Amino acid sequence: MLLTQPRSLYAAFDRFPTCKGASNHIARFAPCLFDYAGSGLLYVLGDTTLPVQQREGNVEILRFSVPFDNFLERATAYGTYLERVLDHAASGLAIAHFRDPWSGVPLLSRTHDYATVYEVNALPSIELLHAYPGIAPRTLEKIRATELYCLDRCDAIVTPSNTTRSLLESLGVNSAKITVVPNGAELIEPSPRPTDAPQKYLIYFGALQTWQGIDTLLRAFSLLADMDDLHLVICGSLQSRDARRSERFAIKLGINDRIVWRWELSAAALAPWIVNAEISLAPLRECARNVIQGCAPLKILESMAAGVVVIASDLPPVRELIRDGIEGRLVAPDRPAELARAIRVLMAYPERRRMMGERGRERIANEFTWPHSLQRLRDVYRRIDPAHAIELAPRADAAFTTTSA
Repeated sequence: MLLTQPRSLYAAFDRFPTCKGASNHIARFAPCLFDYAGSGLLYVLGDTTLPVQQREGNVEILRFSVPFDNFLERATAYGTYLERVLDHAASGLAIAHFRDPWSGVPLLSRTHDYATVYEVNALPSIELLHAYPGIAPRTLEKIRATELYCLDRCDAIVTPSNTTRSLLESLGVNSAKITVVPNGAELIEPSPRPTDAPQKYLIYFGALQTWQGIDTLLRAFSLLADMDDLHLVICGSLQSRDARRSERFAIKLGINDRIVWRWELSAAALAPWIVNAEISLAPLRECARNVIQGCAPLKILESMAAGVVVIASDLPPVRELIRDGIEGRLVAPDRPAELARAIRVLMAYPERRRMMGERGRERIANEFTWPHSLQRLRDVYRRIDPAHAIELAPRADAAFTTTSA
């Protein structure tokens, strides 16, 4: 099954690579682990377009690509296959790093010598209710029990926001196990405007799930009809069911002729759209997924890294990234009129936009680059597994590609 005996494992119930933020995160964290340990196995989801098995240098990639219509059936099968992988790989592992309970249970339930890190970006017991509103409460209770098992049995926990840290502590997790490792961004340099870009536009980029607040954004933009030279560019990570719903809603509001839709752009193709925007928007909804669980939106960090001012929802995890009136503007969530008003004001003051954008870029450079984040992650590995570390020259800027295998 495996071509070599890896010293580390990074497991994620996420398709990799894609244009989504999760894929970007995996592309940074997994190489950090593999460089630290000396070699590694990346176990992720795949599809018919991606190879089931491949090798890149000292890293082997395995993809679980068996299709299942039911989410939980696929998660269970993914975990069962990971158990088979571990039958071959577990004896040589020094560290196993996982992003979800479907990966955690196979790793933690067997007798093992490797150290374990649970990377908590989201908890399915909260997240799935937004993706599948009809999911049974009893099912969510079982998932929460599985999460608690993983949180209790792992050696260390990393999470990208203090909001998520507070949630984990409220669940009884030992705070000494938790390290906040913020998301990062690379500074984006000025570049020519895309040839098909409007002269003056706002931008939203990323996934289009309901908790992202896309409905609020579209309603707000409909209130700016008098600003007929202003367009909205939406760069979606996937042409999903949520994306199609958003397109239909834009047509219903009568604003689709002022919206430019782009899909699944690579990081290189997306950067010119970001850096030439007037304002970047992150209208996150006020819901348990964002407020209680927490989040650390890459779209905010990457916009700041481009020197573009951000208007975002005033939520606890967002306040960890943006100070209102300094690097951007924070507005009440789920209120299209307030979002539209904030856009009007900033559009009327280009110098204020420029200054806020510059301060945001400075904050990224000082606090939120990927090298900052990956150093914190390496410190976690050293703490839980000092005996097995192979001290290679750190490659903080190294990453798998997120657009092709």
